[in-house]
Amino acid sequence: MEDKVHISVVTPVYGCASVLERLYKRLVDTLEKITDSFEIIMVNDKSPDNAWEVIEQLAMQDERVKGINLSRNFGQHFAITAGLDFVKGDWIVVMDCDLQDQPEEIAKLYKKAMEGYDVVFGKRTERKDGFFKKLGSKLFYIVYDYFTDTKNKSGTANFGIFSKKVIENYKRMREHNRTFPLFIRWIGFKTAEIDIEHAARPEGKSSYNLYRLFSLAFDSIVSQSNKPLRLSIGFGFIMSFLSMVYGIWQIIKYYMWGVPVEGWTSVIVSIYFIGGLLFANMGILGIYIGKIFNETKNRPLYIIDKTTWISEEEMYPRRDMTIQNRI
Repeated sequence: MEDKVHISVVTPVYGCASVLERLYKRLVDTLEKITDSFEIIMVNDKSPDNAWEVIEQLAMQDERVKGINLSRNFGQHFAITAGLDFVKGDWIVVMDCDLQDQPEEIAKLYKKAMEGYDVVFGKRTERKDGFFKKLGSKLFYIVYDYFTDTKNKSGTANFGIFSKKVIENYKRMREHNRTFPLFIRWIGFKTAEIDIEHAARPEGKSSYNLYRLFSLAFDSIVSQSNKPLRLSIGFGFIMSFLSMVYGIWQIIKYYMWGVPVEGWTSVIVSIYFIGGLLFANMGILGIYIGKIFNETKNRPLYIIDKTTWISEEEMYPRRDMTIQNRI
């Protein structure tokens, strides 16, 4: 029987090979003050540097470190899912690997969770990000909250601690459009937020630019809300009503005052305007259909190349052995 794990830490890794050893040491120093039973799962999301070699080395030095190497870059939230699928802890911490989420803050999160909370998010009171990163994050939540009728704060991200039952329910959600903190908030349970210190990025730069934040917001909205479709329907009815009122007014002017209906330019402009709206609405509808198509493929959320604790034979058994076991 395997030893019971009290706290699991999951961190997706991309472009942070140079800070992984510092992350490991600070995590161990912090977690050992809380419990002797913990694990650290590092998920390499096909980092372009030598991150996987560093993870393998850390796993060889300390069996509490577990590494997962994905076959390609699937994205941050898919890498988080990969790590969460293997956790064994009663409490699970999710954090970024770049040391902007400071490992020492886990003690605060854990203390708050012990007050009876299933979800505790860390709220960054003073973000150490660049202007455009902070602006993009703020715009992301403004747009997302409007279209999904929810309330989120731009100061919170992935960093938090979650009970096992929260993560077990999260693992049941296998949509391909994934945003970890938004899924957690949808799940519910007793939630709290606490102020934490956000550190400046020691090396490198964030892979999230304004375009990627916009794309993430758009995908999140389409995957979790049909409000854009409702708005397009409502706008269509408004345009139809205004067109009808304008047509009636033109008829009244013609029969009551003899004013002829003129305006070839206005007619052409109106046609192009309505045509543009129709194409836009069809595009929105097409995006929803495309998302449905992607979900019906039922492809795996991620593919694992290798791990540091499961052999390749165990993960990918030979076909003849599999058939033999079934007989």
